Amino acid sequence: METETETNLSLQEKVNGNDVVVVVEEGGDIFKRFTNENISVSDDSSPISNSNGHAENAVVFDNNIKDDRVISAPEEKKSKVEDSMKEIPSDSKVVDSKKINGGDYIRIVIPHSQLPKPEAPPGLSTPPPPQRSISLPDENKPWIGNYLRERSNNFSAAIAKKLSSFKENNDRDVSWLSVMKPEEAVTQINISGMKVIVKMKSESENEKEVVKGRISFFSRSKCRDCTAVRTFFRQKGLRFVEINIDVYREREKELIERTGGSSQVPQIFFNDKLFGGLVALNSLRNSGGFDHRLREMLGRKCSSDAPAAPVYGFDDQDQEEEKKDEMVDIIRFLRQRLPIQDRLMKMKIVKNCFSGSEMVEVLIQHLDCGRKKAIEIGKQLSKKHFIHHVFGENEFEDGNNFYRFLEHETNIQSCYNFRGSTNDNEPKAAALVGQRLAKIMSAILESYASNDGSHVDYGSITRSEEFRRYVNLAQDVHRLNLHVLTADEKLAFFLNLHNAMVIHAIIRIGHPEGVMDRKAFFSDFQYIVGGYAYSINTIKNGILRNNHKNNLLVLVIIKQNGWQLTAEKVNPLIHFGLCNGTKSSPRVRFFTSQGVEAELRSAAREFFQNGGMDVNLEKRTVYLSRIIKWFNADFGQEKQILKWMISYLDATKAGLLTHLMDDGGPINIVYQNYDWSPNS
Repeated sequence: METETETNLSLQEKVNGNDVVVVVEEGGDIFKRFTNENISVSDDSSPISNSNGHAENAVVFDNNIKDDRVISAPEEKKSKVEDSMKEIPSDSKVVDSKKINGGDYIRIVIPHSQLPKPEAPPGLSTPPPPQRSISLPDENKPWIGNYLRERSNNFSAAIAKKLSSFKENNDRDVSWLSVMKPEEAVTQINISGMKVIVKMKSESENEKEVVKGRISFFSRSKCRDCTAVRTFFRQKGLRFVEINIDVYREREKELIERTGGSSQVPQIFFNDKLFGGLVALNSLRNSGGFDHRLREMLGRKCSSDAPAAPVYGFDDQDQEEEKKDEMVDIIRFLRQRLPIQDRLMKMKIVKNCFSGSEMVEVLIQHLDCGRKKAIEIGKQLSKKHFIHHVFGENEFEDGNNFYRFLEHETNIQSCYNFRGSTNDNEPKAAALVGQRLAKIMSAILESYASNDGSHVDYGSITRSEEFRRYVNLAQDVHRLNLHVLTADEKLAFFLNLHNAMVIHAIIRIGHPEGVMDRKAFFSDFQYIVGGYAYSINTIKNGILRNNHKNNLLVLVIIKQNGWQLTAEKVNPLIHFGLCNGTKSSPRVRFFTSQGVEAELRSAAREFFQNGGMDVNLEKRTVYLSRIIKWFNADFGQEKQILKWMISYLDATKAGLLTHLMDDGGPINIVYQNYDWSPNS
């Protein structure tokens, strides 16, 4: 009878009780052990237990008896086993193993060295599970280190053995890879508390290995053809460099030079070779020659003549547009010469201020001009938001009226687009800054958000060059003249500024967790805009909703600006264009001043289509977003809301809602729970 020491030793780890039973398979050679209740099996065989809990084809030995006397076995088996024990060669060894879990010794018979070794049955498709041997602890080393080292070695050996078996089986059996798609060719290996998944490389991953060069393409924001090119490369799993000339405007000259005079986008480059636009891409893709052309053109490393990836820098065009304000020298002189002090005014301490008469006297001496000229200069400085009246009562007057520099205003230094000083350059046109803001933020979404805009990768935005340039752009709104904006330009400007500030706030201070965090998030995160500090709430409720009843800061801003910035009539569609960074919020988007109304209507239709509204005809219930309830003052009464939203619903929902409203029966309105978790 042959035994296998390695097999028995590996099974000793599974014995938890003191009673150890040695089992001999009928006609087999390998010892197996089981406790009083459970049988431990190292291969696929399964002994059949009788009513006593023992295998019927087993011979049982008592480990408390120091010899190998049979104490329990079927009568017809005893003689065979005793005979086989007698036939053990004389030079075979009987070895006592170590105690297991406090139990007694187990006697193990080691076979003669010249006896044949056991072989795996023919046709076995998978090797037996990896065996583990007992490793006695080293008294000179920490037991934790030994344990981790042993587990690591066993884990690595098991994976290597399993993977090698796949290769051997692939030569004998029908290849399972030939009948499966690459993305489906996944094998799972289960190893004692671990799970390893082996996945075959997909075609796109193989292409990455072939592609040694670089794919580049020039684009613009909100360009459908550019979106199609970007989507195609992502679906193919190809890495590419996108150069958005709305973000990197200095690169437009390079595009014109490379294309021979055209600034049309998209323009795709394989290394330094111009491939063409979307038409060329579709033609090659439809003919099936894209992969061949790709390998042909990108089989070598990219040369220095290829379009370079965008790097840290400043836009040359922006620097050319920066003009020094004619009042800059005067205001810098006043900052140094005026006596800035805390004053008592109207029973209040007013900090960091100066009087109008003090500024007039300094101007007369510095410019050698008359008093009337000095007063006129003071009014120009106030109009350009270099200085403000401490209570917002007037622009500038001579006498005992107190004023402050913009950087000394309350909350200005805590604004997140303030970098130690205000922007003293000549303010750019507000409409131009608004367009630039929309384009750069749209480019950020196209690169770092899902295709539908519902999921935003804030981490990637934080590290991007596009966002760094946006932060630079945010300083251009410090002293903008917003009064010159048309109604549509003003609407688009503040919608876009609100959404951009939400993204900036999530990046800088994190997504709010609870009610108090949300209140601080929307009220404390502020920008300097047109000479005043605007929070996210100020823009939404004070400017876009013209709701200033409970907001003293909005009252001050409105009073200073002569009510010219607030909306004359609230447009309820704004609520579908404002994103607050949550899952139940409308998706983030940015608007153009030329098409803001149409874009808002599209946003409303998308919001209602994607869960913002639903109808249950049997229950006669309409399910609405909680946004409708929170801002019902903007939408009207419930019946008016239902009638208003019909024009923004798809045909199915509109038909169901119309049926409920026309049959004269009651309609239940249920407001859905709001999901405040981040849209990341």
